[in-house]
Amino acid sequence: MPHVFEPSVYYLLLRNIKYRRIFFTLAFRLTLTTITSKSNYNMKKVLFMLTAMVMMSAASQAQKFCYVDMELILSKIPAYQDAQKELERISQGFQKEIDTKRKAVDDMFKQYQSEQVLMTDQIKQQKMKEIEAAEKEVKDLQKKKFGPEGELFQKRKELIKPIEDKVYDEIQKFAQAKSYDIIFDKSSGATMLYAADKLNKSDDILFNMGVQKK
Repeated sequence: MPHVFEPSVYYLLLRNIKYRRIFFTLAFRLTLTTITSKSNYNMKKVLFMLTAMVMMSAASQAQKFCYVDMELILSKIPAYQDAQKELERISQGFQKEIDTKRKAVDDMFKQYQSEQVLMTDQIKQQKMKEIEAAEKEVKDLQKKKFGPEGELFQKRKELIKPIEDKVYDEIQKFAQAKSYDIIFDKSSGATMLYAADKLNKSDDILFNMGVQKK
């Protein structure tokens, strides 16, 4: 039985262009021999080996890459921490205003329930319209403050986006200076089953921004 190299050996050989040419030449000859013998089993083995070699050859030409942790970087920037505190303060103020109006609606409805037995149908309808209008006002206020384009979102853009843009600019400069083709964000939700610490360049970005590591 001919010796079969482990995949790691294929990869090491294919990193060298001379061995890569030899490997594909041998594979081609082996394919011809297999076709001549009309062995389906051997043909499957050859096709599998060829596929593996092509994939590993592509991997050997892989682009230079690393990753950063944007959440970590931002958490180390004092201006970002201050902006987050300000956003939290504003958010709590908005929520307090909404809760106050919602309580007023609840009080209106409780009063209606306790007094409806003494009301005419016309007055009942009028009171219910008032309650529904008050409920709509609360919903509109919540959308205005917390909606996708609401005041909190706009405030976040005002306070946070300039800091994020500064980090992104620094990452772009770093990529160009170090000749990286791709830089992943570990905190973006992309699945990273394993990442070596040496590929994490978050500290380099912070250093270039003048932020001391704590």
